[in-house]
Amino acid sequence: MLDRINERPKDRILEVMNLFRSDPREHKIDLGVGVYRNAEGVTPVMRAVKTAERKLWERQETKVYTGLAGDPAFAEAMRSLVLGDAVDPLRVAAAATPGGTGAVRQAFELVRVENPGATVWVSNPTWPNHVSILRHLGMKMREYRYFDGDTRSVDFPGMMEDLAALGAGDVVLLHGCCHNPTGADLKPAEWQAVADHIATIGATPMIDIAYQGFGDGVEEDAVGLRTVVRSCSEALVAASCSKNFGIYRERTGLLIGVAPRADRRSGVQAALNHLNRQNFSFPPDHGARIVTEILVDSGLRAEWMSELEEMRLCMLGLRERLASELQRVTGSNRFGFIAEHRGMFSRLGVSPERVERMRERHGVYMIGDSRMNIAGLNDDTLPIVAQAISETCT
Repeated sequence: MLDRINERPKDRILEVMNLFRSDPREHKIDLGVGVYRNAEGVTPVMRAVKTAERKLWERQETKVYTGLAGDPAFAEAMRSLVLGDAVDPLRVAAAATPGGTGAVRQAFELVRVENPGATVWVSNPTWPNHVSILRHLGMKMREYRYFDGDTRSVDFPGMMEDLAALGAGDVVLLHGCCHNPTGADLKPAEWQAVADHIATIGATPMIDIAYQGFGDGVEEDAVGLRTVVRSCSEALVAASCSKNFGIYRERTGLLIGVAPRADRRSGVQAALNHLNRQNFSFPPDHGARIVTEILVDSGLRAEWMSELEEMRLCMLGLRERLASELQRVTGSNRFGFIAEHRGMFSRLGVSPERVERMRERHGVYMIGDSRMNIAGLNDDTLPIVAQAISETCT
């Protein structure tokens, strides 16, 4: 069997990571991998996380398995953070997963098992792993227009025109905030229009929220998601703690299922438990304990919120300075959209050939579709990147 296995298609993001690591140039710049970095180029452990870990180390007396859905306190803390008071907690089922990717996979798996005829609608573009997982599972998928390559903003008329073909029982995958890879988000009124349409058709929204707190603020970034779950009878939410808590390697995520009624919650919870059992049995717990410790302790929560706000403002400042520097070196406002986007990513809108040229000539690495990680910049590298973009992309 093993001698007949062919190589799989390469993951674009992992391929860029490998190219960067093998590049011997001292002044290469990594804008590909999606991690937050501070001014020194380090992805730090947040102070609140260190304190929470210390408390856990002093108090924890066992490493025995958690339940199939993970620690209930983690699910409750995250339900409150993500959903707020948008829905009755008695309608909410949840299960911890290995990272946000695990939550996405489990959500797709749930759709495949419970409604095998459903089509999953994904934005064009979307995070490549969304499409990769759907194809791996053999699920039906369609794209809806999302990003206008000319205006570098959301193509909302095109999105709604495509979603007009949505069928009852279909699933619409939405990015909760800080759209990956474009950085362009829906406006509140647009969120409401999408939610109303999904509810009218009888489809199921699935919201992937991986960057809460990186856009306009923790509460502000949840507005669209909460609009959808208020408006629709049911919903799936895949939440990640990797970015906003900086615990990437702890693989901490949560899949939330919002049932139509409180008396249907137990069935949804049983389904989530069953999926965990079939895929990995018990979910990772250390990261979930850290998050719970932070969210239920008022002092730690305040410190975490402060640190998260520092990170958000840092990325916003980098966006504004890069847009300004690009305007200076190019003599045009062609890249002004960078300051308007939110989160870690923006898509420059240049060809893969020009992205390759930036890598070869300037050692500037980004994904081939021109997605760049704004959080990979600092004050020293920003003018270098601006010059590289100016020389190769204008």
